[in-house]
This record gives sequence, C-alpha cells and structure tokens, in this order.
Amino acid sequence: MGIYGKFSLLKGNALFQGATELTLDAKGRLAVPTRHRDALLSGGRAVILTAHPDRCVMLYPRVSWEPIGARIQSLSPFNEQARMWQRVLLGYAEELELDAQGRILISPALRKFSSLTKDVMLVGQGSHFEIWDIEAWDQKLSQALAQTGSSAPPGTDNFTL
Repeated sequence: MGIYGKFSLLKGNALFQGATELTLDAKGRLAVPTRHRDALLSGGRAVILTAHPDRCVMLYPRVSWEPIGARIQSLSPFNEQARMWQRVLLGYAEELELDAQGRILISPALRKFSSLTKDVMLVGQGSHFEIWDIEAWDQKLSQALAQTGSSAPPGTDNFTL
C-alpha cells in the first residue's frame, strides 16, 4: 500500500488531499487512514457515502455534505438532467459512522455502481474523498492526462504552478 497524502486544516475546514491505495475487506469495509479520521469526524460522528456519475464513491464529512445534498434536492424533478443527479447523488447517499477500528462499510449497491472490488484508491478532493476501483482510477487518470495535457481548466487564468 502506497501512501502519498495527508490532511491539513484551513480555517477550521478540513482539506482532504493526497492519494492512498487501500484494500476492501471481504465484507466491503474500508479502513479510513488514521490521519484522516479526526478531520472526517470534525462535524460529528457521521459521514456520508454516495455515488458520483463518474462511477466512483464520494466520502464526505456530514457537515460538508449537508449543503450539497440540500442543493441537489432543491433541483427540479421535472428536468431530466436534474433527475439523474438526484437519482445518483441522493439515491445512493448513505449516512454511517466509522466502527471502532475506523472502518466504513461500503454497501453492495455502491460497490456495484462503482465496480469496487478489492483494491481501491482514496483520493482527496478538498472537501471530500473519492473512492475508486484502482484499475478504473488508473484508466481515468491516464485518459484525463492525455486529453488535457498541461492545459489549465476554466477559471484558472493567471494560475501558475
């Protein structure tokens, strides 16, 4: 297992960053790395797992998920694209707590949706984590790098590395 990241706190909000290779156990449980547990639970004991249209699982501290869930819920159910987002993001959303060993159970439905088997990648995305099947992550990353190269995304004018 390679470990490449950590969290840091900025103005009381957790910044989840880094990528960590992890293994799901036979029951579909994921051991959240110790260095991320306090930040994930900073807003209470609950975390939210949900699906993403890119076929990964998102892991949010409950406090970070609440405004996102409310905004998605407020979308019109009469708009086809809004319905799809509601079905995926709200339909798969699960509130749960880490067990005594710091594990979360990823439901069979979420594992099936995102094709999670045994080896996964936990990838920090600022306010949350994405959980990817490791092969899907490698493919997605290679594809994204090939498509974008060194081009900066919209909204990053005058941004330098």
